[in-house]
Amino acid sequence: MDKLQCDWCGVQTPPGTGHTCPSCGAPLDEANKVSDSGWREAPRLRDMTEFRFGNSVCQVEGELVPVAEIALGPGDQVYYEHHVMLWKDEAVPIFALNTGGGMKRSLAGMPHVVTVSQGPGRIAFSRDSPGELVVLPMHPGMELDVREHGFLLASGSINYSFVRIKGLANILHGGNGMYMDRFITQGYPGLLMLHGYGNVFERNLRPGEKILVEPGGFLYKDATVQMQAVPQNIKVGLFGRMYLAEMTGPGRVGIQSMYVHHRSG
Repeated sequence: MDKLQCDWCGVQTPPGTGHTCPSCGAPLDEANKVSDSGWREAPRLRDMTEFRFGNSVCQVEGELVPVAEIALGPGDQVYYEHHVMLWKDEAVPIFALNTGGGMKRSLAGMPHVVTVSQGPGRIAFSRDSPGELVVLPMHPGMELDVREHGFLLASGSINYSFVRIKGLANILHGGNGMYMDRFITQGYPGLLMLHGYGNVFERNLRPGEKILVEPGGFLYKDATVQMQAVPQNIKVGLFGRMYLAEMTGPGRVGIQSMYVHHRSG
């Protein structure tokens, strides 16, 4: 019996399992939407879509400002920035996890503490802005870089770290984007969920292929994609110059259609 393959995450599922991918929630009855230049739209998850990771089930509620409601299975964990938690069952414990970096991370606008919750029980997350949820199942041996305040939650099987991008201190996120979150899987798969402002598009760069991205539109990339600031011959204000983020493949690059330049505080 032929299996159905999800166009977004590549997971194969037996026929008759429903109209959405059980691993990422993408519609199985819709083909990828790809522009002439090679950007494909991230799937907009339908209201009340469900998908699974570990022993847990996530249900997406709403579309304008979507909510990720998770029924955490016993022993399953998720971690997140504390301000994205919308509500939780009283019995779901929460505790802090120090990410390292200390004051340097704080000055750069990045959290040096993330919050962890453990099942069993229900908990829900959202960001207070219109956009869409981007679900990225991570297979063993994957590394993804995400702009600051871009990730909504990650499963406990994914290691959390950060990377400093030299030269981007003055262009990414309004002057304090020296760091990006890095998510790494080793021997076990995991689930990473992002919030993209507006619509989200992804492009897979070939080795050596380059594109220039407005820094406020950058959302995520594979760790294999090199990223650096490139000045343009255009003045901005009295003393500033226009900079773009140069991405060099191989690997995926994700962008959002709303430019968001985060500032510390």
